Amino acid sequence: MALMDFIKKQFIDVIQWTESGDGTLAWRFPMAGMEIQNGAMLTVRESQVAVFVNEGQVADVFGPGMHKLGTQTLPVLTYLKNWDKLFESPFKSDVYFFSTRQQLDQKWGTPQPISIRDQDFGAVRLRAFGNYAYRIADPKAFHINVSGTRDSYTTADLDGQLRGLVLQNISNAIAASGLPFLDLAANQSMFAEALARQLQPEFAKLGLQLDGFTVQSVSLPEELQKILDQKIGMGMVGNDMGKFMQYQTAQAIPKLAETAGAGGGIAGDAMGLGAGVALGQVLAQNLQAGLQGGAPAATAAPAAAPAGVKPEEVMTTLEKLAELQSKGILTQQEFDAKKAELLKKLV
Repeated sequence: MALMDFIKKQFIDVIQWTESGDGTLAWRFPMAGMEIQNGAMLTVRESQVAVFVNEGQVADVFGPGMHKLGTQTLPVLTYLKNWDKLFESPFKSDVYFFSTRQQLDQKWGTPQPISIRDQDFGAVRLRAFGNYAYRIADPKAFHINVSGTRDSYTTADLDGQLRGLVLQNISNAIAASGLPFLDLAANQSMFAEALARQLQPEFAKLGLQLDGFTVQSVSLPEELQKILDQKIGMGMVGNDMGKFMQYQTAQAIPKLAETAGAGGGIAGDAMGLGAGVALGQVLAQNLQAGLQGGAPAATAAPAAAPAGVKPEEVMTTLEKLAELQSKGILTQQEFDAKKAELLKKLV
């Protein structure tokens, strides 16, 4: 009976793995009911590593090439098995193949805005996304810490863990870089380098090597972006309060025109525009005087109604309206209506 069992046994003469291209990182050679023949050939292709595991303990590791299995090529396993210099009987051992090629275009991103400390703004909530590439650099560490005894382990199985590592280290990377948010947003490669430096040791703990990391976009929530736009506008005018009030007035003109236009038509639009400009000038004078220690300017009194309309005044007004129209503040239709109204006063 023992002889029949021996005859029925299957012996493995060739051990190899052809990757299927489905993102498999680790694959266990099927050993059910089979034993490895003494002198069997192990084929490890480029971008692969093979690892022999005996009773849960990692033994010998083989790089690319064709290897004839024996006591000379399996020194650790020979020691664990207490083999003599030459062994003739087949043996059982788990064989795992690992793909060491680059796993490209792995995505990362922030599902929700994350809060970071910033030199300029104090605290900022930002969103970012990009991609990265990695490879297995230490098959033994990867087997022990990640893939274990599973029949196969893929990039999809690892994706969530690596995304979590990226998000966990974004704040630390920005803090370690010492760069304000505006510099990082303007130089995304600098941001990527800072984050990659932070992630390298974390990947190494899993037996991985981070080969490339990119930041494709950095953005702020809409409400913070509006504040940033205002800060940029203030930076453009510097300490000149007059210019700052002109900037603020220009920002408010569209809303003033809409409000006035709803109640008074084209004439109301012109009144709204004039009020906005006059208010901006008075506020600018008061603020400038306050900064210089002088008395604030008196509030502009309403202009007295003109006794009559002179042709040169009409031409001056038309020129000003034309300038507003050229800047897009007035539409062509609004300009034409006001022009017709002014020309009627000359008749």
